[in-house]
Amino acid sequence: MRVSNWGKARAASLMLAMFGIAMAMPAAQAADPIKLGLLEDASGNFAIAVIPKIHAVELAVGEINAKGGILGRQIKIVAYDTQSDNTRFQEFARRVIQQDKADVVFGAFSSASREAIRPIMDRYHQLYFYNNQYEGGVCDSNTFVTGAVPEQQFSTLIPWMMEKYGKRVYTIAADYNFGQISAEWVRNIVKEKGGTMVGEEFIPLSVSQFSQTIQNIQKAKPDFVVTLLVGANQASYYEQQASANLNIPMASSVNVGQAYEHRRFKAPALKDMYVTANYVEEVNSPESNDFKKRFHAKFPNEPYINQEAANSYDAVYLYKAAVEKAGTTDQKKVAAALRSGSICTNGPSGKVCIDPKSQHLSHTIYLVHVKADHSVDIPKVWNDIKPYWLGSVGCDLSKKSDHSQYTPSHLPKK
Repeated sequence: MRVSNWGKARAASLMLAMFGIAMAMPAAQAADPIKLGLLEDASGNFAIAVIPKIHAVELAVGEINAKGGILGRQIKIVAYDTQSDNTRFQEFARRVIQQDKADVVFGAFSSASREAIRPIMDRYHQLYFYNNQYEGGVCDSNTFVTGAVPEQQFSTLIPWMMEKYGKRVYTIAADYNFGQISAEWVRNIVKEKGGTMVGEEFIPLSVSQFSQTIQNIQKAKPDFVVTLLVGANQASYYEQQASANLNIPMASSVNVGQAYEHRRFKAPALKDMYVTANYVEEVNSPESNDFKKRFHAKFPNEPYINQEAANSYDAVYLYKAAVEKAGTTDQKKVAAALRSGSICTNGPSGKVCIDPKSQHLSHTIYLVHVKADHSVDIPKVWNDIKPYWLGSVGCDLSKKSDHSQYTPSHLPKK
């Protein structure tokens, strides 16, 4: 059959078009976005502390995308509101891995939520960042932690408090793994420094009335109280103890730096509370002031920038540095880059680096003191405190895979 010149020309143009599509496909695939799964409590019991985390991720991603992304690819946030519900955490963890095909997952505020999803991350070999202060001890090949840990917070805070106020200590803690393990750290440090535990209570998360606890503390006469309470219900303790004129100094690893109670509660509920945090908005440094300016420009209605916001912001840039070092988003190669010993970033509190043994972050630790009027000062700063404990007891993820959480009474087998 005779083909017209028009037909020949049309066939040739179609072939050229198909060739062009075929040539363009690898470039299009290369330009697919990097998917960052975000499992955070935009609502629920922990939302006050978590919303700044979400905003910090959005800030960092926006900055990176505006400068061309990572390896020429934009970052796409795939976010789910976990509503402080561990069942939702598990449901959305499976969805973000299996359906959304996330390249990296950030998520969880409470330790209970982290432990609800960590086995899922391990099952699918999913690269996972936990960007929170916590009780420490997670030695997991798939988990990278940017928040502060006990050897950075309690090993600085408790000896300082004992020297200033005395050696009789009373602990009240949330009754789940965070509170229990944190209390174990406090107990051990107090004993090591020649002090005495004159009381210890573990409070269910649903409890909001503390009259009996306050009476117990009054009877025990401690020199200071370690408060390891979490969530909206347990936060009621502070105003109740002030109303009862307890007037005993407090030490904490979680208050002020996370849920900015000194800004939200009526003075003097937090009078003479001392907190070791790796960041608070009141830090006055060039890095902090620059971060605050950019953060509040993007989120002018955000009431406070907490330490978990700083941790989450750093996490995005640590991930970026690791992907660029690996030259790919392949999760095994990115994880190897993260534990190479050379992944650092300059964030809101200065330079922080990933420890290759534990996959935790070095930190500047600020001792934050809440005064009677709820203004704060920072009487001491500990620079570049390493997350040394896990490595010292035998966790070395640069050499051996693991998926455990260890405590001072549950150590790795050597």
